[in-house]
Amino acid sequence: MTDTAPPSSITYSGYLALDDLLAAQHPLSDQHDEMLFVIIHQTKELWLKQILHEVALAQSLVRGGNLVPAYKSLARVSRIQSVMTMSWDILATMTPADYLRFRGVLGSSSGFQSDQFRRLESMLGLKDARFLRFHEERPEAWNALKAAIDAPSLYDDALAQLARAGLPVPAEVLNRDVSQPYEASEGVENAWLEVYRDTEKWWPLYQLAEKLVDLDDALLTWRHKHVVTVERIIGRRRGTGGTDGVGYLTETLQRRCFPELWALRTRL
Repeated sequence: MTDTAPPSSITYSGYLALDDLLAAQHPLSDQHDEMLFVIIHQTKELWLKQILHEVALAQSLVRGGNLVPAYKSLARVSRIQSVMTMSWDILATMTPADYLRFRGVLGSSSGFQSDQFRRLESMLGLKDARFLRFHEERPEAWNALKAAIDAPSLYDDALAQLARAGLPVPAEVLNRDVSQPYEASEGVENAWLEVYRDTEKWWPLYQLAEKLVDLDDALLTWRHKHVVTVERIIGRRRGTGGTDGVGYLTETLQRRCFPELWALRTRL
């Protein structure tokens, strides 16, 4: 196999399609801070695209029993999550008065409706088909989210590897309807507990578990910073998407993608 030489005419802007990228910001008001609002959210969507790319690779590796190579993609996702969390600090430079000058042009749009974020949640095991209704007019996004909901999650794949290694994962968990939200299982917790009590014996599974906790930890940190930033800018008023704003976001802090990996720590 030989390398194909790139065309000599390729340029930095051409390779990155910068003219298209930099023309994709369309503020609807004449307020200075709306540009920041647009760019922050577009940047998050670009990072989510990369995260989905990495999680898909990690899933294929884990599903094939190649746990160690999957660590790289999972570690990369955690780093991207950290960058996304730090971006809230940039948005927080916008004061309540700044935001209220253009909030009206947002209509009912909200990050609550991000199909890529819901796909990520689904790939990590937080399945919720109710979010499909926001994408009925976007067939490609609807189909991608539906596929993520209907497919085994990264956690399902990890549990299958636990069972393949001979650990006692309950059959009802392995054979569950993967399109439904995952529910914590005492049997799964016991299986992971064996891994954590003999890390040398189960080192690849132990490291996989810790990489999963890294993802969950970073997601919770992102959610918490989101809550703080939203409360700083709009207080307790309702969100533009019709949610309870800070109240809804605070509820999401209780979610865990991999609940048994948190619960077992009390029993070690």
